[in-house]
Amino acid sequence: MYHLIVRRKLLRAFDAINRGEYAGIVAQFAPRHRHVMHGAHALGGERHSLARTAQWYARLQRLLPDLRFTVHSVVVAGWPWDTHASVGWTDTFTLPDGSRGSNQGVHEFTLRWGRVHALSVHCDTARLQAYCQRMCASGLAEAAAPPIVEDAEPVSPGIATQPA
Repeated sequence: MYHLIVRRKLLRAFDAINRGEYAGIVAQFAPRHRHVMHGAHALGGERHSLARTAQWYARLQRLLPDLRFTVHSVVVAGWPWDTHASVGWTDTFTLPDGSRGSNQGVHEFTLRWGRVHALSVHCDTARLQAYCQRMCASGLAEAAAPPIVEDAEPVSPGIATQPA
């Protein structure tokens, strides 16, 4: 029964993105988490805070406002305190020049007590990088922006650092 509940929750999250409703997505993450999209492009990088993850989803919505996922598979395993889930998908979207784009991939989740503690997005990163270059060439400068990542962690006072 628990796995069915998680499956439904994941499907609702993808449905929300398909409707352009991003507001509730970040609320599903734990305050400290790992959110990764692989690749060297504006959507790449790794985030660990709700603020940076919210910035990433806002950028995703600006770059791909009509992003739509078709979910092909959802696999859930584990217990409520250590759940692992994978969602296989294809997506479609419209580029600024009016042409259509698509990609395919997998979202890998680690959940604890219903909160997302880790999300790793795997897709054709070369394809996504090429789409970002095309968006930039069409005038969407943010598509060439550096990835949204965490600021460097400050060194605590009183802790000496030694060169490596």
